[in-house]
This record gives sequence, C-alpha cells and structure tokens, in this order.
Amino acid sequence: MADLSRRAFLASSAPLAAVSLPLAGCATPTATAPPPASPPGAAMLDLRLDVNGVVHPVSVDPRTTLLDALRERIGLTGTKKGCDQGQCGACTVHLDGQRVLSCLTLAASVRGRQVTTIEGLARRDGSLHPMQQAFIDHDAFQCGYCTPGQIMSAVGCVREGHAATVADIREYMSGNICRCAAYPNIVAAIEQARPLMRGT
Repeated sequence: MADLSRRAFLASSAPLAAVSLPLAGCATPTATAPPPASPPGAAMLDLRLDVNGVVHPVSVDPRTTLLDALRERIGLTGTKKGCDQGQCGACTVHLDGQRVLSCLTLAASVRGRQVTTIEGLARRDGSLHPMQQAFIDHDAFQCGYCTPGQIMSAVGCVREGHAATVADIREYMSGNICRCAAYPNIVAAIEQARPLMRGT
C-alpha cells in the first residue's frame, strides 16, 4: 500500500465512488431513503385530511410529512418528491389557498385545513385550469418532473398578486427549480393564464 501513488489510489477507487454516490443534481424519488421506522410501541396519529375536497382518514407516524402522507397513504402521486429539503419546489401544494412546501409541512399540522394538490386543480367538469392549459400551450415543461410544483406555485403567484410583471414572476417563482431550464416558457404560460384566472 505504501508504494501506491495518490493518482493510482484515486483511479482505483473512482468506480466504487460512482456506484455508491447518487449523481449530483438528480431528483430521483427512488434514491431518497424512506422515513425512519417508528420505534416499537410508538403512538400513531389518526388524522382526517381534507385533500381536494375529499376527507381521507389516515394513520401516520407523528413525523410524517404532508408530502409522504399524500403520496404513500392517500395515493396522490402528482405531488413530487425532489430534494425533500424545501429547496426545489417540486412538492408545492396549496394549504387553505396558500402555496406551501409539503416536504417541510407535517401532516399532523394540516388537520382542519384544506389541501389542494395538482390532481384537484382542474375544474369540476374535468376541463383544465387556465394555468395547466397555458403550460401546455407554451410547452412550459420538458421532462415534466417539476411541472406539478411549478403549476401550483404559478397559480399561487398569480393569486397573491405577484405576477404583474416578468420581473415579479421570475422573483416569486424563484423557489421552483426546473433542471430542464424551461423558465422562459413558464413565464410566458403565467402571463397567458393571469387574465384568465380572475374569479378562479
């Protein structure tokens, strides 16, 4: 081992590093470790979550996030798990009409409140929300992974009055990352949807 140069050591260990480390910048939900198991005998919380106008009874660990409750307990997988640290915006949902990051929100904290996910954004007749249609019209997505969070955040941006100018849209959408860099198309979609959202 003493005769092994630093260069030779790094060259020999590179394949191991490539196997054991996730690729930087990849948002793959399968690479995210599951939440830690509850300790034996830990109390579970019985909740009734109002999601998209439907009350869902769920039993969860007190540490369960709203994101995990939506995806794993209720089966609404439109809300995406990206960074799981509140940095990418892929998990954005509406809580009582305000956009929140569901990966940083405990499921237990939303009792008695209304949660809206991407699945609940379309109109009752099944037609698309103006923002959903605008994203299609302007090709405001590529891989589509961040799209649900982008749309939910865009709707919130307009409703909050932060979409008057392109500069405002860019500022108030900056918490949502698109790794495909469809940002100009996203801005164009928001500009199209903005006047159509009055009264929605």
